[in-house]
Amino acid sequence: MRISLWPRSLFGRLIAALVIAVVVAQAASLYLFALHLERFVLDSSVREWSRRITEVTLLLEQLPPAQRGPTIARLKEQAARFARHRERRDMRLRVHMWGGGRAPFPQPGPPAAPGGVPPHPPRPPHPPSMHSWPDIFIPLPFTSNLQEVLTRQLRADLGGAYQIIVRPAAAPAAAVIPIPSPFFVMPADHPLQSYDVAVRLPDGSGLVYRVARIAPGAPLPMSLTVNLILLVVLLVIALYIAARGITRPLSRLASAADNIGRGLRQPKLQEKGARELRHAARAFNTMQDRLQRYLDSRTRVLAAMSHDLKTPLTRLRLQVETQIEDPALQARFGKELDEMEGMVRGALALFRDLNDEEAFEPVDIDRLLETIRAEFVEMGKDVAVEGRSLEPLAGKPQALKRCITNLVSNAVNFGTRARMVVRDGTELEISVCDEGPGVPPEAMEKVFEPFYRLESSRNRDTGGTGLGLSIARDVAQAHGGALVLRNRAEGGLEARLTIPRRR
Repeated sequence: MRISLWPRSLFGRLIAALVIAVVVAQAASLYLFALHLERFVLDSSVREWSRRITEVTLLLEQLPPAQRGPTIARLKEQAARFARHRERRDMRLRVHMWGGGRAPFPQPGPPAAPGGVPPHPPRPPHPPSMHSWPDIFIPLPFTSNLQEVLTRQLRADLGGAYQIIVRPAAAPAAAVIPIPSPFFVMPADHPLQSYDVAVRLPDGSGLVYRVARIAPGAPLPMSLTVNLILLVVLLVIALYIAARGITRPLSRLASAADNIGRGLRQPKLQEKGARELRHAARAFNTMQDRLQRYLDSRTRVLAAMSHDLKTPLTRLRLQVETQIEDPALQARFGKELDEMEGMVRGALALFRDLNDEEAFEPVDIDRLLETIRAEFVEMGKDVAVEGRSLEPLAGKPQALKRCITNLVSNAVNFGTRARMVVRDGTELEISVCDEGPGVPPEAMEKVFEPFYRLESSRNRDTGGTGLGLSIARDVAQAHGGALVLRNRAEGGLEARLTIPRRR
């Protein structure tokens, strides 16, 4: 079974398409915002690094070469102490934001009074801040060349007398002067990329500085992410309501169109919703009224004509019986009149089925088939039933009986015996099989036309009028089902009636 990730319903597709569009738009907004923030952080870091490197370079340049080494060592010690201080501060900040109960480092308390008893009880720790959230890090590719930007900035600050080379750091070096990050320190799980900045002084001596750039990307405030998620949720809710307002009237329209196939006299659609939906409902109601008036008018005219035909047929029968003395001729004319009366009765039955107002109700299919079988057995016909239905079927009892009776009648008239096979599931299937000559493939659909009869195997001698299959198919379509014919491989014809179960 093939599973499709794309929804099949119009409602599902609208929601999926709109949600995907909103999510992609918000993701693009986050990306552009993070890209702008990353550029801002990079440019600001480069300017701050250049300022500090320029100040330290000018300071060290004024010292004698013998004093530069101890001064560089003190600068490195101060940078390490500053880095440890920032690390402790960031740790306390993270614990505070995540609701830690105590500080990660010992805090100095009040001096103890004589006797070792503190003058005041210790203050409880501050409650965690619930309005602060940790930032999230969005990885992004580098958008600018740090080496080129930093080199250009340093040359602008120091001047052309200093030779400057910026390259990725190869290994730790003792003579390197660390320059801390001017904005923030990334956690340990975010890698840093270090660069060495070599500055050659005018006297030929050189200094090496080391800067650390954060991994490609930018930290975003969690509040911004929460706001974007909330915006997506609100948009999805609004889109759900809007899409439901479109698809629900369409579902009602489809259901009403399906019900028309089961009977024209259906309640009208409510004309509400958007303008286009109101126009569609109004057009559907107008179409339903026109169809009803047309069928009512045609049924009345044809029924009146069929009824009026009975009077001349009755007169002809009296004349045949009273004025024709030849018994053979009288029998032949009587047979023709019987056929004409059968056609009139069939036409009346067909018109009655077209305007059938029988209500749907639960039908016990097993009992219905057994009743039909018993009626044909009483007439000396060989009819059998195989299989059982799972539950009653919502349908028109008299119409279903007329449909199946017509199929069984054709089977016993043209195939000597009939076998009704029942299969039930998501749809009810009743197959009526016979052992007759079958139907030519080119005539499979023509036999459903009113008054059409096969001359080779189903001729006038059988007494048929050519309306049985037409009426049976009309009944099947009125129940939302179908009736098809198939020549069996072992011989005979199978008429398969399929009716979906209405859930």
